[in-house]
Amino acid sequence: MSRASKLPPFDPGDPLGIDDLLDAEDLAVRDTVRSWAADRVLPHIADWYERGELPGIHELARELGSIGALGMSLDGYGCAGATAVQYGLACLELEAADSGIRSLVSVQGSLAMYAIHRYGSEEQKQRWLPGMAAGEIIGCFGLTEPDHGSDPAAMRTYAKRDGGDWVLTGRKMWITNGSVAGVAVVWAQTDDGIRGFVVPTGTPGFSAPEIKHKWSLRASVTSELVMDEVRLPGDAVLPEVTGLRGPLSCLSHARYGIVWGSMGAARSSFEAAVSYARTREQFGRPIGGFQLTQAKLADMAVELHKGILLAHHLGMRMDAGKLRPEQVSFGKLNNVREAIEICRTSRTILGANGISLEYPVMRHATNLESVLTYEGTVEMHQLVLGKALTGFDAFR
Repeated sequence: MSRASKLPPFDPGDPLGIDDLLDAEDLAVRDTVRSWAADRVLPHIADWYERGELPGIHELARELGSIGALGMSLDGYGCAGATAVQYGLACLELEAADSGIRSLVSVQGSLAMYAIHRYGSEEQKQRWLPGMAAGEIIGCFGLTEPDHGSDPAAMRTYAKRDGGDWVLTGRKMWITNGSVAGVAVVWAQTDDGIRGFVVPTGTPGFSAPEIKHKWSLRASVTSELVMDEVRLPGDAVLPEVTGLRGPLSCLSHARYGIVWGSMGAARSSFEAAVSYARTREQFGRPIGGFQLTQAKLADMAVELHKGILLAHHLGMRMDAGKLRPEQVSFGKLNNVREAIEICRTSRTILGANGISLEYPVMRHATNLESVLTYEGTVEMHQLVLGKALTGFDAFR
């Protein structure tokens, strides 16, 4: 018998055989999240997106908690303790449904919960993390300001001591989950440097007006945070970190999820294009039989599965404790950029139908325009890599 006859059949859905890198538990996590998204998100997401709403977000959060998707890579306090690869697979499946759903999970787990888990006191962890892991408490993460995005060191939000208390004043902008959150992790200048504060959102002086009129991430709650002399007890500060190292480490953890998630949006758009090309007829036959269409599909498949392979590689490095921030920048820069191109090319295959919400392509494309910017713009990740490659800091 020849060697070739023993080869497994070619799988158009997994042309590189990446599933062979996953163990049974990895596949179980992926299938659980995929099934949840198919049942709870996909039947409704076009309507939610068109209306610019995410109804029932508290119920969705509790359901995500019940399947272990919130803070899933953290240990203890009700968290699943999953591997980085398993968390990445979950992000991919969530964003294949919609970037807004993945953002809800990413901000909850990789930003708000991660900050408390890594830098909080034991009392803060016990108070907040179990409820957040269960989805009973939604969290948000306040770093970006109206005038300071890529340069968080210049933030104006300030916390000053007043006896044994802290008094927090300032504004944060483009905050996912803000107006539905029960707790906010807010970063502020202090006399001792930048510190993080755990802020119950019911505290007097705190408000979170929702941002409307978005053309991207429409099925996601995005808010401004306003702190008008919010008085907090002395133990509201995260005790284990001072300086930008705190928020930037949280962002690196969240960016890792984007490396995977962006490939979910790309996969959804690519699959829509393949399905359409097999059934849409022009000039007497399916357009998938024409060379130009096949060239587009082949190029998209190459970039999609290269991106998933890159995400898996970074996940293995994270699980081994070897993942550097520059490598996360590498992944986010490449995968989000390629995901947008896959969506745009898929749209050309669908023709005029590509702009319809009957198909997921335009929704994913517009969502990815936000993903391209948040948690580090293209330019910032290029400069992170540029500094790593040359040794020269070109940020200023």
